[in-house]
Amino acid sequence: MNLRFVEAFVWVARLQSLTRTAEKLFLTQSAVSSRINALEEELGVPLIDRRDRVFRLTSAGTRFLDYAERFLALQLDLKRELGSPEQLPLALRVGGIETVLHIWMIPLMESLKADYPKIEFELNVEMTHVLNEQVRRGGLDLVFSALPAVGQGITNVALEPVEMIFVGPSTMDGAMRLSIHALLETELLTFQRGSQPHVALLESLARAGVSDKRVHTISSISALVKLVESGFGLATLPRAAAIELRKRHRIVPLNCELLLQSLPLYANYWSYSGAPELNEAIAKALMFARRIHLPNQE
Repeated sequence: MNLRFVEAFVWVARLQSLTRTAEKLFLTQSAVSSRINALEEELGVPLIDRRDRVFRLTSAGTRFLDYAERFLALQLDLKRELGSPEQLPLALRVGGIETVLHIWMIPLMESLKADYPKIEFELNVEMTHVLNEQVRRGGLDLVFSALPAVGQGITNVALEPVEMIFVGPSTMDGAMRLSIHALLETELLTFQRGSQPHVALLESLARAGVSDKRVHTISSISALVKLVESGFGLATLPRAAAIELRKRHRIVPLNCELLLQSLPLYANYWSYSGAPELNEAIAKALMFARRIHLPNQE
């Protein structure tokens, strides 16, 4: 039995899509279909129910999935037992919202690099909805985003929320409490339109009885910081990121009367029965993210 064909079947079962499996394995959809057909012919039973447009495994397909995952795990065990004693190359496809990048993504990667010298990262920094769709399609192994990713086989873990604050140019007095009235007299900047920080800012303004304040949405934290430095306006940023960015930029955290909701954070990831080392790396990344201590004051 060709284990590449078995691998294709396992991914079709996980992702519930020939198209997504083809993207995951860098194959054409017809190649994936051919591999599944070859398995069905060899086993003598259909593995996928093709009677309607809703994906489902047949009874035989469900039973075979358990064996298929064990086949792949056994294959890896054999390689480890009989192959080179050197560490096998490890590839981790990880994604994160920009907030995570600016707070602890780099230390996380450095920590994993120390444990796995041959690790190769594929890092994707995007908005939450993009990251969650990529992990749902099997294009990423682990993502840190502001919402749980919904999908069969994907695990979601809530992490410590990130405190959000206002920041201004360093010419401002960060110790002075900024009133809502004073805040409304400035230009306000936040993350991309529709992002959690953007929605949270609008909700905070609404709770304060403000419905007509102009809010500028900016696509990157770096651009936000540059605009604040220039005196264009005040921006919302994670406190932990603001404290780090203040070391290199002319910005200051502000004590503001208008309070902001914390940014929720989730780890969303796959578990791979045939790749224990990858599972271990994901578990270590999750442990790092859960024990990280974010500063709540300067």
